[in-house]
Amino acid sequence: MTDIFSLSGRRALVTGGSRGIGASIVELFARAGAEVAFCHYNDDSRAGALQAQLAKNGLTTHARSCDVSLEDDVDGMTRWLDASLGEIDILVNCAGIGGDKPFVDLSVADWDRMIAVHLRGTFLVTRAHFAKMVKRNYGRIINISSQLAYKGSPGLVHYSAAKAGIVGFTRALSYEGAPHNVTVNSVAPGPIDTDLTAGMSEQFRAMKMAQMPIGRFGRTDEIAPTVLLLASEAGSFYVGQTLSPNGGDVMV
Repeated sequence: MTDIFSLSGRRALVTGGSRGIGASIVELFARAGAEVAFCHYNDDSRAGALQAQLAKNGLTTHARSCDVSLEDDVDGMTRWLDASLGEIDILVNCAGIGGDKPFVDLSVADWDRMIAVHLRGTFLVTRAHFAKMVKRNYGRIINISSQLAYKGSPGLVHYSAAKAGIVGFTRALSYEGAPHNVTVNSVAPGPIDTDLTAGMSEQFRAMKMAQMPIGRFGRTDEIAPTVLLLASEAGSFYVGQTLSPNGGDVMV
């Protein structure tokens, strides 16, 4: 790995880091030299397995359970981070949930939970660290959105709205961060093989793959390098951007 992509000496937090895209980001950041902490939501088993796997390669990580939609949980995690790592340099807001439902069947509780985890969670965790990054005149914030922020999908109105909100949040906050060397960007993946897509029917998966120019769903390790770019000095000129590794899905 060339120096321009190195995260040596940097401290990073990845939310939703015990599985899926988050876990791939945790692993790649650790391999790039960062001291990495990640949070998960009541997923101690997978978090422990990821830490043990990385430890075999001499990579130490820090993990904690946290519901990013709850202010008290986020405040507690921030105090834990300050004590165990110190102030972070890189934040990746990756925590998210899935669940498809036709709009006519969508309850207020369904809507509120989706918005709370994706959008409120991104706000709460970013708020906990943004001012400290500004004060230190350094920070990298990467928010995980989705290509559905742009194209939408039947049955995923609440998910698409939450992810579109993250894109708007990213663009607006980038104006406030950039003068202080705090870059704010987002990544909008296409369909990826994760727990969120595992529940799709085989018929839907086959239809979706047939639509995509690349002919398949992506892997989580195909998304993490884009996040590394934005977190490293190689991405220092990206401000308020949304990069979309999506296999051509947005062209469909």
